This record gives sequence, structure tokens and C-alpha cells, in this order.
Amino acid sequence: MTGQFITFEGIDGSGKTTQISHLADALRDAGHEVITTREPGGSPGAEEIRSLVLEGDPDRWSAETEILLFTAARRDHLERTILPALATGKIVLCDRFADSTRMYQGLSRGDLRAIVDQLHTIMIGREPDLTILIDMDPATGLARAKSRATSEERFEDFGQALQEQMRKGFLSLAQEFPDRFRKINGDQPIEDVSRDICETVLAHLA
Repeated sequence: MTGQFITFEGIDGSGKTTQISHLADALRDAGHEVITTREPGGSPGAEEIRSLVLEGDPDRWSAETEILLFTAARRDHLERTILPALATGKIVLCDRFADSTRMYQGLSRGDLRAIVDQLHTIMIGREPDLTILIDMDPATGLARAKSRATSEERFEDFGQALQEQMRKGFLSLAQEFPDRFRKINGDQPIEDVSRDICETVLAHLA
């Protein structure tokens, strides 16, 4: 049995966590086995690394160190959570994956995209079957993100300029990988975003 690996990407505050939850409910109602997970994180070892990269001062790590940390977390996540679920035919819904590293560390923190891709090829070797890109206004997304009660604000503390750069980068990735990316308008009401995502995913599964 082979499952489906579906990732969600977008700027901070774009509503990925909420929409993953809504989609998981809809897919379960349709009879699918679903697990939800996130990056960085998704396995015990990766969750430990998550606290290292998402908390603390914005300048805590260099871009090169971040790439190594994210790749290590992703490898553990892949081995312990994603691949076992896919092997039993489940649908895996993941909040961020390698595309976020391509953007946040590969482009915004230095011209390191080639290094990100090289490490991904060597250590991960797996792309999603489908990627949902929730595209929205960076100012709105950042305001949402900053309103959350969490200590994981390290990247949000880089400010709106980073979010604007990330939005452009994600849209560029959608053009680079058109076979797996599907862009959803995130500036709509939440229920409309959920409807569009559900229709898109069900069409893909069919």
C-alpha cells in the first residue's frame, strides 16, 4: 500500500494549521486514514530540534547551521513518522516541509538554495505528492502570527520584509514545481479557503 504525502506551505500566519485540521476531518469523513504532522517536528527527536531553531534571538544561528538543523529534524521525521504512515496507505498532512527550508534558509538568509537542494537530495530524497500553497497578504499573515501566544517567534521577529520576500519565493516555487503545487487564495474567509482546499485535494486523490 502507498499513501499520499500532502504538504502545506505559506508565510507565517497563513492559516496552515487550521486548514490542515479542517481537511483532516473532511478526509476522515470520506473514509480515508489520515495523520497530521508538522515541521520542524513530527517525531520526538525532531521536536527537540524544533525548540532550538524556533526560539531565541533572531541571530541565534547562521543560515548554514539552520539548514543542517532543519535537515536533521526532517530526516528523523521522515524515518519515524512519514514513511511508516505512507507504507500503510495513510494520507499524511504536513505543516511545512523542504519548500520552507528552500525559502527561509535557502533564499532569505543567504544565497544558499543550492546547498539546501543538495542536502535534500542526499539525506531526504522525497518530495510531496501534492503541495497546498496558502497565498495571502504578508501584513495580514504577520499580524495573525504575532497575535499567537507562543515562544516560537524567532522567524516572525525578522519582520514584514521577510514575509514579503517569502511570499514572492513561494509563488516562484509554485511556478518551478507546477505538477505538485496548488495555490489557494488565503485572503478569503476561512470556510472558503477550506472549501477550495478540500475540492483541490479530493480532485488530486481521484
